[in-house]
Amino acid sequence: MLIQMIRAQRACPSFLSMSMNWTTEQVLALSPDPSSTKSGQQLANPNKWGVLGHDAVALWGECQGSGKSPYRTQIDLSEPAFRCSCPSRKFPCKHALGLFLIFTGQSEKVIQGDPPDWMQEWLEKRSQSSQKKQEKADKPVDPAAQAKRVAQRETKVTAGLAELDLFLRDVVRQGLATVQAQPYSYWDRAAARLVDAQAPVLAKRIRGMASIPYLGQGWAERLLAELGKLHLLVQGYGRLESLPAAVQAELRTQVGWTLKQEELLSLADSMVYSDCWWVLGRRVTEEDDLQVQRIWLQGKNSGRSALLLNFAHRSQALECSVWPGTVLEGELAFYPGLYPLRAVVKTRVSGDAVWVGPMDEGYDSIGDAIAAYGLALAQNPWLEVFPMLLNAMMPYRQGDDFGLADAEGAMVPLDSGFQKEWSLIALSGGYPVQVFGEWNGSTLMPLSVGVQGRWIQVEAL
Repeated sequence: MLIQMIRAQRACPSFLSMSMNWTTEQVLALSPDPSSTKSGQQLANPNKWGVLGHDAVALWGECQGSGKSPYRTQIDLSEPAFRCSCPSRKFPCKHALGLFLIFTGQSEKVIQGDPPDWMQEWLEKRSQSSQKKQEKADKPVDPAAQAKRVAQRETKVTAGLAELDLFLRDVVRQGLATVQAQPYSYWDRAAARLVDAQAPVLAKRIRGMASIPYLGQGWAERLLAELGKLHLLVQGYGRLESLPAAVQAELRTQVGWTLKQEELLSLADSMVYSDCWWVLGRRVTEEDDLQVQRIWLQGKNSGRSALLLNFAHRSQALECSVWPGTVLEGELAFYPGLYPLRAVVKTRVSGDAVWVGPMDEGYDSIGDAIAAYGLALAQNPWLEVFPMLLNAMMPYRQGDDFGLADAEGAMVPLDSGFQKEWSLIALSGGYPVQVFGEWNGSTLMPLSVGVQGRWIQVEAL
């Protein structure tokens, strides 16, 4: 196992006693778009800043713009949070990115000291706002009002599932061949009714099915499989109270009921695992106006996979206190379900240590990986993505298709949305590499690559 920990031993003792060790890669990941990244990198020049300062929790600077007065840029390092007097509506703006990049790349240029009045004022306002939010969160909940809201939503969900059941029966009765003639609105109307019924996850599944009839050979089998999963879910939810607790939790999650983080951490029977967690990969996708971030971890001692799921509006920065290529020491609490993957950090011993891949974990053959996926799918038939760490894989190209092959010649295709095929082949240099990615049942989306003692994020290629 090739792991190099900062001031740490292999057994995972305490790491650095720092709340966050920011890196250039992490800062660039906060950028809202490529143009902001480019502009921020251009502003990562101390000569363009008249003031550069920081203390234990904050970072500030003044950058001369086109106007008479310099732009005042403020960063709260604990979240992070940003504020700038420039007219940009992007978060973080190019000035915040530039200031942050100076801090991570040329920290000696940023003077440590007490924040100026304008910075202190902002920090105090944030502290007061945070305190008010905490007081609101601590305010006792009216049990009767909460029960009434839950009952009202349950009534809507039940009615929505009854409509969905009729929709599924109509599709099967008319025959799958007729589906190809249906416009997108055919699926969108069914999804919209589920949104009205407060079953958003089911609505997302319906919209995802709209493109299946146009995805080439085998579409009918894929569509029938998705219809079957929905039918199973509807039937299961109809007899929810008679099912085991784990099945109930999974069905409610698949419909769209959410369990708040505070509620999860307060559960007496919640699954909590203490370990040293390798942070293997990160993927950010967009859904409507939201950014969705998935960060995958694997326990060093337990071998257990975990998923940290974060959301942010397009104009906001994603949470990035956990980063691929590091080891997190602490406790993770897992959401209940049939094959629990999603988790939250319950306790964190200290700052993260860096490690160097590849490591002696993962599947040695594609057959072993598919078998593990089959076992997971048998536990949870609604499983959408499965984490796969594949050892000694050879990237290949056949015609216009790209994939990975193991030593036995078994192959898996890469996801059509993967755009770094040639970079992956070049990185391998004609030798096998270790690849971590998300498997959706038919294709793999690579997220990280272990090669020659390095663990590289695909988004950085």
